[in-house]
Amino acid sequence: MTYVYLLIAIACEIVGTTALKTTEGFTRLAPSVVTIIAYGFAFYFLSLPLKTMPVGIVYAIWSGTGIVLLALIDLVWFRTSIDLPGLIGIALILAGVLVINLISHSVSH
Repeated sequence: MTYVYLLIAIACEIVGTTALKTTEGFTRLAPSVVTIIAYGFAFYFLSLPLKTMPVGIVYAIWSGTGIVLLALIDLVWFRTSIDLPGLIGIALILAGVLVINLISHSVSH
């Protein structure tokens, strides 16, 4: 269940951050409420894997995966562009998350 909780935390963070972009500085009520609720759930579900995994590993997976997925959402939904250095950086973040999950002994496999 540890990874399920972590995936839920990531999904909530993605919803919250995507909504945050549309709050216009918390002046729009609906996306502001979605942001606050989504981050509340994100932090709750993020706390659950911390019972069995190191905080640095949990945070690296949570933030790294969130960065990669939010960059993709930004490209598709908000029609932004990412230059080559940005793509390389995102690829390195993704590689780091994969190394932690597939190779590192810091996480039980």
